[in-house]
Amino acid sequence: MSETELLALLRELDDPERLEQPLNYDRAAVALAFGGLVGRLEADLGVRCESEQDAQDSSEYGRLRVPAEATVCGTPIVVCVSKFGSLAEIRTDNPGAFLGTEDAREEGALDPGDLTTMERALAEFGYVSVPEELLESHYQGPTPPERFEGRPTWRARFFGTM
Repeated sequence: MSETELLALLRELDDPERLEQPLNYDRAAVALAFGGLVGRLEADLGVRCESEQDAQDSSEYGRLRVPAEATVCGTPIVVCVSKFGSLAEIRTDNPGAFLGTEDAREEGALDPGDLTTMERALAEFGYVSVPEELLESHYQGPTPPERFEGRPTWRARFFGTM
């Protein structure tokens, strides 16, 4: 999806009355998709990935951590999944260490092949991958800024604690 299409999707999913999960949230379906994603990535990478799921008081459903030894560049990769619209994010294990996914690639911390593996698995389970750069941009939606803990960003809205 283009950045314009992704922003339109973020705005479509944004509901200031439902900050942690959407109206028709189906925990069982989300758990099934997340479990499939974890299993697929573990099979593709030949390594066990740490995962957390069903996050409380957060719009993030879960995350999995690909260990450094399973990546070409030796950098742990984290895949985060939102409770909203099957949104997902791929980033290095250390948030804020890079300006975004493209910066991490340019600095040699993320391999394009590893990213392709993650993107393919996400797409297979119906996730929409949103670039870190877009998620870190200033939030421009209907939720009042005072509802955010810290700086209002799209990441805080769809992957954070509100």
